[in-house]
Order: sequence, then structure tokens, then C-alpha cells
Amino acid sequence: MNAQQQRIMVVDDDPNICQLIRLYLEKEGYQVEHYLDGISSVTAFKNNPPNLVILDIMLPGMDGWEVCKEIRKISDIPIIMLTAKGETFDKVLGLELGADDYIVKPFDPKELIARVKAVLRRSRATGIREKVVSYPNLTVDIGNYTVEYHGKTVELPPKELELLYFLASHPNKVFTREQLLDRVWGYDFYGDTRTVDVHIKRLREKFSDPTDVWHIKTVWGVGYKFEVK
Repeated sequence: MNAQQQRIMVVDDDPNICQLIRLYLEKEGYQVEHYLDGISSVTAFKNNPPNLVILDIMLPGMDGWEVCKEIRKISDIPIIMLTAKGETFDKVLGLELGADDYIVKPFDPKELIARVKAVLRRSRATGIREKVVSYPNLTVDIGNYTVEYHGKTVELPPKELELLYFLASHPNKVFTREQLLDRVWGYDFYGDTRTVDVHIKRLREKFSDPTDVWHIKTVWGVGYKFEVK
């Protein structure tokens, strides 16, 4: 799918920001629609889902966190959080809710475009795969984004699932944080390797049965691996 066929929803209560983003995206050939509040954006999303959402956090009526949660109930379409808040807490919360990327205002429009292209590219790459990896007590299906663990379905945000799938697809192989950012997120995350640590931490909290023959291990000074005994 080329840019001319891809629709991007921009949700920000600042009309000037919306217009700036629209200008740069349309220059790249994307179709753009923007909304100034969370409630109208969720309604529009349900009626006609776009290919990607650029979502501000501070919104009237329904904030970006709530919009993100509502979208994730029905869709894995990529979400880029856009906000003036840069605290680690906000980044962690956004990632846990299922956001695919996080950009802090003020931002370089060229960087935003690069992120949009990378997230869409990664989304298409994962969307066309229908692969399953299985280990004792664990099945990860990247085709329909489901995980079964000890016979029960585990709900995971998209990026956590993709990270688990990638590591499990390469048992006992060590990856640096930078490699994981490139292979799972599909681009250079501008040095913010904490993103990987956040996702690994969340995965370990959800998959921690000591009887498992596989574990997500830290290789000190290097990175992480999916260790199978």
C-alpha cells in the first residue's frame, strides 16, 4: 500500500499543531484527517479506522490515555503518542497501554515523518505474517496477535507481543537493545533503549512460572535472549 492509499488520523486540541502535521504528511502523499478532542476521534475511528493514529495526551473530554485504551480494545492499528510531557512515567504508561511510539513536543516534523513511515512499514511487515511459535506452556501467534500461556489466553499490547514473538523465534540468541529496537520497532529509536527495558520488564511479570523450561534472560553488558533449556 503506497502513501496515497494510507489514511492518518491526527488527534490534538491545538489546531496549529494539526495543520503543521497535516502539511508535512500530505506533502508525503498521505491522506490526513484531524480531530480536536478524544470523544469525536474514537467515534470516527470506530466508523472508519485509519492506517495510523497520531495522538496527543492532553485532550478535552477524553484524554489520550483513554483514547488509546479504547482503540486497543478493537484494533492493533499503530498509535504514535504526541505530547509535551517527557517524563519517564508518561512514556512507560503510553507503552503499557499499547502505543507503538512516543514523540515529545516540540518535535522535528522530519523526525515525525520518519517515525510514521517506520511504524507503518513495521505494521505491514507483521500484518502479512501468519506464524506461530510454540514451546511448552507457551504459544505465540503473530498472525492473529494471541498468546496462550499455561492454557490461558494472555492479553498483551502489540509491541510486547511482537517482542516476545521475535525473541521466541530466535531461541538462545542474544540481541542488544539496539538490535531489538531495529528488528521489533523497525527503526532507530533515537537512543531511547529504555523502551526495550520497559517491555522486557512487563513480559517477565506476565511470564514468570519457575517451572517453565524457557525464560527471558538478561545477558549483562549485552542485551537479552530467550533462553531455552
